Amino acid sequence: MSSSEGQPRPATPTTEMTVSTGDRYHVEGDPKDVERIIVDAARGSIMQLAWLIDAETRDDLAVNPESVVVLRAAGS
Repeated sequence: MSSSEGQPRPATPTTEMTVSTGDRYHVEGDPKDVERIIVDAARGSIMQLAWLIDAETRDDLAVNPESVVVLRAAGS
């Protein structure tokens, strides 16, 4: 057993993101950081996606910045 096993993970801020379809996603990062990623993608090349990390599965999540309608701080 390693020394880190059984220890809780440090709290990571998460943001709830709602897209135009009404689907909601919880992504890693505080709302201002997530907003910056989305704005940067929107200002990038045509059809550039915003790459985020799903807070529940830790999988990569690519989002069309034009589809994001709401960002809200969520619990960690």
